[in-house]
Amino acid sequence: MKSHVVLVVDDDKEIRDGIEIYLKNEGMKVLKAQDGMEALELLSKHEVHLILLDIMMPRMDGISATFKIREQRNIPIIMLSAKSEDTDKILGLQVGADDYVTKPFNPLELIARVKSQLRRYVTFGEFKGRNQTINLNGLSLDQEAKEVTLYGEPVKLTPTEFKIVELLMVNAGRVFSTSDIYEKVWNEPCYNAENTVTVHIRRIREKIEIDRKNPRFLKVVWGIGYKMEK
Repeated sequence: MKSHVVLVVDDDKEIRDGIEIYLKNEGMKVLKAQDGMEALELLSKHEVHLILLDIMMPRMDGISATFKIREQRNIPIIMLSAKSEDTDKILGLQVGADDYVTKPFNPLELIARVKSQLRRYVTFGEFKGRNQTINLNGLSLDQEAKEVTLYGEPVKLTPTEFKIVELLMVNAGRVFSTSDIYEKVWNEPCYNAENTVTVHIRRIREKIEIDRKNPRFLKVVWGIGYKMEK
């Protein structure tokens, strides 16, 4: 089986080397960069399946690097930072990260999150009833091509955003709580992860709703959760 390639980006050499040991023990290949600019250079030369990206780095920080990466690629990005405030987590998610881990982190938790994101990226779209196109009043999702279009125009989604949209479109009309969405998409128990789901929902709405104050597709059911309108 082909080994997954993980790009580890951190200005602390000890952290880069430590993460590399754990990833290699899981059979993964590792590329390492000390800042965002070096990471972009490596991405232009190598196939990468996931990025572990520190926020605070010289030359180009993780936020700026994520903006650049998301212009062309939907590779899963897990952000790393010593900051633990919710605002920093939300900022990381808003710019396009798929997950967030706070330093100091438990290596086993980090590996579990890496595996979860890789499963979602590599098996992109593995729901029952895949290989079909779902249409909801101008919003279309092709499960085989892993594409979403809005009135015929492509919508650029990250792997996590795609999985959320797919979950809601496959089950159009059904209301999912934030906990339900997290557990089904991230494949792990939901512990204080409501903000993570909320930020992803906000990003999806920015991409598929013409009038976000009066959404046509992705609706809030107050006090309960979210649903895709039939």
